[in-house]
Amino acid sequence: MTSWQIVRIIAGCFILLSLVVGAPASPLFVNQWWLAFTAFVGGNLLQSGITKWCLMESILCKLGVHAGN
Repeated sequence: MTSWQIVRIIAGCFILLSLVVGAPASPLFVNQWWLAFTAFVGGNLLQSGITKWCLMESILCKLGVHAGN
């Protein structure tokens, strides 16, 4: 797997997890403030799409993960 694929998998997992614990209709509801984490991840995805720079991808590359195209 390449770094950009791993970044998207991590982001997707974070979004789904924060929705599960932040949505009042969820059986695993904890607190609605978890939805702020969903917005944070979405904002970071938007920023990386505009600037073509992603901190998570930089970290993964430094850990030895192959950079994607």
